[in-house]
Amino acid sequence: MLIIVTIPLGFFYVLNNGNPYTKYIADKNVPVYLEEKGYTENEIEESHYVEPKYLINNDYYHGHYMVIFKDEPDTTYYYGITKKGKQVKQFCEKDRLSPDGVTDIVKTETKHSEKKCVHSLENRD
Repeated sequence: MLIIVTIPLGFFYVLNNGNPYTKYIADKNVPVYLEEKGYTENEIEESHYVEPKYLINNDYYHGHYMVIFKDEPDTTYYYGITKKGKQVKQFCEKDRLSPDGVTDIVKTETKHSEKKCVHSLENRD
C-alpha cells in the first residue's frame, strides 16, 4: 500500500520541483564555479536552481542554475551541469527583460558572457 501511494506522490513532486539529485548537484557545484571565476556574493543579486519547462541539451542535466548579477539586473544567466564529469557550463541563451516588461531570449555577448558557452537548445530529442 505504501508503494502505491509513494510512487505517484514522488512523480508529482519531481514534476513540480525537479529532480532533487539534479538540484543538489547544481546547488553544490555552481556557486563554487562562480567563486572560481572571481564572483563574490556581493556581486550576485539572485541565484538558485530552476527547472525549465522545455527539453534541453541531452548532454546536460535538465535543471538549470539561474544567476542575476547586480550590475546587470535585466539579464538572467543560466548554468548547467554535464552528465559526464559534472562540469559546470554557462548556457549561451540568456533571458533579458526589456523596458516594456517583456522577457526575450538573447544569445549575443553580454557583460558576464563566457567565451565558451554551450547552447542549451541544441542536441535535443
